[in-house]
This record gives sequence, C-alpha cells and structure tokens, in this order.
Amino acid sequence: MLRWLIGGGREPQGLAETGEKLLELNGHTQKITAIITFPSLEVCEEKNQLILTASADRTVIVWDCDTGRQVQKVSCFQSTVKCLIVLQRLDIWLSGGNDLCVWNRKLDLLCKTSHLSDTGISALIEIPKNCVVAAVGKELIIFRLVTPTGESVEWDILEIKRLLDHQDNILSLVNINDLSFVTGSHVGEMIIWNILDWTVQARECNFWDPSPQVDTQQEIKLCQKPNDISIHHFTWDEENVFAAVGRGLYVYNLQMKRVIACQKTAHDSSVLHIAKLPNRQLISCSEDGSVRIWELREKQQLAAEPVPTGFFNMWGFGRVNKQASQPVKKQQENATPCSLELIGDLIGHSSSVEMFLYFEDHGLVTCSADHLIILWKNGERESGLRSLKLFQKLEENGDLHLAV
Repeated sequence: MLRWLIGGGREPQGLAETGEKLLELNGHTQKITAIITFPSLEVCEEKNQLILTASADRTVIVWDCDTGRQVQKVSCFQSTVKCLIVLQRLDIWLSGGNDLCVWNRKLDLLCKTSHLSDTGISALIEIPKNCVVAAVGKELIIFRLVTPTGESVEWDILEIKRLLDHQDNILSLVNINDLSFVTGSHVGEMIIWNILDWTVQARECNFWDPSPQVDTQQEIKLCQKPNDISIHHFTWDEENVFAAVGRGLYVYNLQMKRVIACQKTAHDSSVLHIAKLPNRQLISCSEDGSVRIWELREKQQLAAEPVPTGFFNMWGFGRVNKQASQPVKKQQENATPCSLELIGDLIGHSSSVEMFLYFEDHGLVTCSADHLIILWKNGERESGLRSLKLFQKLEENGDLHLAV
C-alpha cells in the first residue's frame, strides 16, 4: 500500500498548508523500492501527470496524479525494480533491475538489455548525448539510447563503457551539475566524474579521517564497521557536495577538492537522506528517528588556550596532561576551515525516518517507518505571519485605529 500525498487538481502548496491526506493508493503487496513523477510534454494537448512506483513484488504501477486511479500495472519483471528515471525530452522512462528496460508513456517495452548481474542496477542517472549511467555492483555502466530514425523505426540500447574505479558496491549516484556527477560506495569512497568524457575529476577514499594517509580496502574494513562509512545519499549546491556517510555528514568543496567540514556523529544511526536548505543550511534524517538541521559556518581562528593553574593542577587534574596528549587531534580539527553546527532538532517520529520533501515556502514533510507523515513549519516565519494577520484583522475591524 502506498500512502501518497498529492493535490488532486490543486497546487502542492495547498496540501503543504493543511497536511490533509487527499488520496491513498493501494496496489502493491510489498515494500515500495522506487517512485518518480512522469510529467506530460508541453506540446501534448492531454496534460496527464503520472506517478510511477516500483515494488519488491516485481511490479511497476502507473497512477493518475489527479485522481489516484491505477492506470496500468507492469508485471513482467524477473527481479525487483530498484530504480526508475524519466527522460522527459524523449517522453520515455527507464526501469533498472537485473536488466535495463526502456518504456514509452503507453507502457510499451521499447527495448531492454540482457541480464546484467544478480545484484541488479541500484541507481540510474541521465547524462548528455542520449546516454544513461547505471550503477551495477562495483561498476558504472554507460549506455547509449538509439532512437528511431528514418532508416530504423526501432529503439535500441547499447553498452558503451564500464568504469571499474570503485572497490565496493555503489550505493549512491547523482548529477551535480552540467559538468559532473558523483558516486559513493559501501566502503566510503566518493568519486566525482566528468559528465562528458567519464574521467575521474576527484576521489575521496577516507571521509572519516581528515589526515592525508590513504588506507587500503582491507585496512578500512578492519578499523571501521561498513555501516559507519557507507555513503547513503548526496546533495549539493554551487560550491559543495554534501555526503551522508554512515552516521556522519561531510562537506566536500568542489574547487578545493577536499573536505571542508564534517560531523562524524551527526546522528546515532545511519543517515538515510539529506537535502540542502537556503542560507547555507542542511537537513538530515536517520534510522534513529531523528531529523536535524545544520548550518555551515566558517571557523574563527581562536587563540591558544592558557594552561590552567591552581589547586586541581597541583594534583594533575588540570588540562596540562590532556593538552599535551592532543596536539594531533587539534591539528585534525583545524584542518577543516568550516564547521557544521546543529541549529535544530525535530522530534516526533518513533522509528526510522526514510526520507523527506522540502517545500521552501510551506515547510517540510517527513515520512517514517512508524507510518507517520509529519508536516513541519518554520516557527519564526509562522509567528511573523500570524502577527501580520492579527494586525490586518485589527485594521479591518477598526480596532487598530482606536488603539492608536
């Protein structure tokens, strides 16, 4: 069952303001693995907005956005579909499982690859020149779509190249901008790729350690639990890539090509989803049920702490011994010119918060394994709006002039 909050015939902000559940879409029998919207082409007279959902029940269902009606179900998959992408300019969509399939809006199968691997495709993105990138285990596979021409009326999908730079399974794959895309693996490797020639622009293999030493894969596995260093999600802005690594958050500057800020234990469990907010802020949610808001700040150069004197120092309880044993730690802390400061903690869920949607003007919607969907508002903004409405009401009633 999919509980989906959509505004049937209304703008999304109407929903965000009221938090009303408008439609409940029932069709899948197991866990939902992917969801995506399929907007209609601007040239089309029929403006039918569709939602595509994939499930562990090996089906993909197409829903009508306005009515919540199930338009069609595809049940011919041999494995779970783990990811979906829409190529709107071609008016097609792609599904990734043990193979890669290309479909049109009418759900006709246009073409497909042969069986890729038992692990299947974990993520898909679109890149220029009618190409897509698929994450399959440790590999990135570049495919090119062959569109129908005057000579041929059939679609085709060709494998162009395989990139084997990761040492472990790729968990996250996203476009950064028109020039780059980024991948993250189970053992914490982050690689930034050129989107045109698919070469490596930058590589970061030890997020959890700001010192310049490079660890091998075997050493990584011995000193860290895999869940502590797995990269689950990325977001970005014009300057930085923000990575959810295990329980921590890391900020990688694209120009400097290094980590400029981190919070190694941002949450008590793995961070599942992150998003960039305005004003250098970041929001994250975790398996521990917490949702937190962070702010990226530049560090101020502080003077060295004076050595304390007095009674406790006579007995060795002061900071002399501690300070002497921490020069390396101080150097590592100062290695990052910025810091991520916790500025908000949203408490309301009792189980893992899987993901969220952020509406800049209307708030934040979080969804959790506890079956709750919570709408959060900006308290300062809402207080200002309430005050404004109060003054408007007083002015309408003439009370404001009387008070003056």
